[in-house]
Amino acid sequence: MSENTAPAAHDPYHAFRFRDYRFFAAGNFLSVVGRQMLSVAIGWEVYQRTHMASMLGYVGLVLAIPTIVFAIPAGQVADRCSRKSILLFMQLITSVSSIGLVCWSQMHASLAWMFVLLFLSGISRTFSWATRGPFMANLVPPEALANAVTWNSSTFQIAAVTGPALAGFLLVKLGFSWVYGLDAMFALLFFAMLLPIKHRQTQALQPSQGWGDVFSGLKFVCEKKIILATITLDLFAVLFGGATALLPVFADDILHCGPVGLGWLRAAPSVGAVAMGVVVAHLPPMRRAGRAMLMAVAAFGVVTVVFGLSQSFWLSMLALVLAGAVDNISVIVRHTLVQLLTPDHMRGRVAAVNNVFIGASNELGAFESGITAAWFGPVISVVGGGIVTVLVVFGVMRAWPQVMQLGTFESMKPIENNEEAPVSEDELRTPEELAKEE
Repeated sequence: MSENTAPAAHDPYHAFRFRDYRFFAAGNFLSVVGRQMLSVAIGWEVYQRTHMASMLGYVGLVLAIPTIVFAIPAGQVADRCSRKSILLFMQLITSVSSIGLVCWSQMHASLAWMFVLLFLSGISRTFSWATRGPFMANLVPPEALANAVTWNSSTFQIAAVTGPALAGFLLVKLGFSWVYGLDAMFALLFFAMLLPIKHRQTQALQPSQGWGDVFSGLKFVCEKKIILATITLDLFAVLFGGATALLPVFADDILHCGPVGLGWLRAAPSVGAVAMGVVVAHLPPMRRAGRAMLMAVAAFGVVTVVFGLSQSFWLSMLALVLAGAVDNISVIVRHTLVQLLTPDHMRGRVAAVNNVFIGASNELGAFESGITAAWFGPVISVVGGGIVTVLVVFGVMRAWPQVMQLGTFESMKPIENNEEAPVSEDELRTPEELAKEE
């Protein structure tokens, strides 16, 4: 099928009909594989050196600081500069930081150097995050965007299976330096795959209008209740419900499965997410996206509690697989919603706000988990976080009831000025459907 040919209805591979998206997806896959490998290796090396859960928390804190400090300016840069150029430069920064980690590990240097290199890596990741979503949105037509987001999430999750599993094997066979070196190489491969992409930002780049313009993305999110509600839901779910940072503790002290087991535990959520992503891509478009998202986040909290209480490796694996599956539903809904409702000239700034809410909460959640585990133990930390996640769902339903009414993506269009998104299910149903219900 040519790029200009209209695809058949419900084409599950619509986004892959476009050459530039294929290049982006392949390079992004390699980049995420490298990042996931690095995350496993850093966590295991730090815990093996210190045997302190709090140090795992500090790793998360160091990665969170660049997101908090630079995310909003990164969004402004993504809207005012060439997104392709930003991504290219950030891959070089990522490669340099990973080469530095090779030297740090080989010399068995102080953890302080590792924190410096992770901070540099965090800056690169922050600017990349603010750019990748808007960049991807320009590679496919609007009618293929939801499919592109679904497959982008799925390829991320496939990479998140491959990376940790490969890292566990390499840590046993070759050591930490090989993992860090491969991350540097994958970043350079992503750089190479970005080069042939003919990227076109749909609105001409314009000069900044000052500090008010810098924070216009935050203002846009706060004014659009449906976007604010979905981002807030993920913020608190990720902040309290994640167990990823403590997996080295569970692997070493509770499940006794070593670095290979740690790699599979890290990969397990992505196994579930990949399966769910494929299912969603092949199913007809969601008609009740808001309800599906709320139920998915609540289920995420429940299976997190199961993981925290488990002392069986296989039950823990199953709980993490289910956690990844239901979490991917929330990710697909939120990312699609944000991209569809945001005008292209603001996508970078809104993506930056999303990164502050979600990206920083991942790392701050790791810090919270590490500190809580140091005080009360890893089991209480994880179980308590899962319970809080379920409570957050009820809080969002009460504060923003319109989330429950969020219907299909097809009716969504960029919000301009003081408009609000159409979210009523009744508005999205045909008169015949409403008559049948009555």
